[in-house]
Amino acid sequence: MLDELREMGIQDEAVLSAMDRVPRHFFLSSAFEQFAYQNKAFQIGAGQTISKPHTVARQTELLQLESGAKVLEIGTGSGYQCAVLCAMNYKVFSIERQRLLFDTAGPLLRKMGFKPDLFYGDGYKGKTVFAPFDGIIVTCGAPEIPEALLMQLSIGGRLVIPVGEGEKQRMFTFTREAESSFRREEHGEFAFVPMLASRAQDR
Repeated sequence: MLDELREMGIQDEAVLSAMDRVPRHFFLSSAFEQFAYQNKAFQIGAGQTISKPHTVARQTELLQLESGAKVLEIGTGSGYQCAVLCAMNYKVFSIERQRLLFDTAGPLLRKMGFKPDLFYGDGYKGKTVFAPFDGIIVTCGAPEIPEALLMQLSIGGRLVIPVGEGEKQRMFTFTREAESSFRREEHGEFAFVPMLASRAQDR
């Protein structure tokens, strides 16, 4: 899998090393286990998917953060991306709106020795109480850029987010250069499930 990711353009060896330390098959149904290290997305329940390894690697690479950075993830899902962020030695906060996924990801991550702070709630709102973040990564397709997430970046912090409605989105990074100044960069086309607001109370 790592060789394939290198061939697809992933250059950050720290990201590849982190992915090497996270067994992807732990996050999949046993029905998909034999395919776990192929560059494919799979259903994980609640209408959600585990992203392709290339997508996980690329989003992590785009954060461009040092060990110990504080990162907010929007969309815990199966917990795979979250585990990779933890393996990068980031301080990880992650929000999930689907109760089924929230209830299963936490125990699995703890069993694997990872200790992110997990929350059940609305990713559109971010997590103001723990802001600012050095990086924010959104693992679902957003119809627009949530203003709250931009405002929770530290100066120099980066938001990595797929934007667009439909089956395909464009990946963007927004780097906060000053209090009200952001630099936007585009990084190609990807496919994600849609970002949805949650009815759960933010907590």
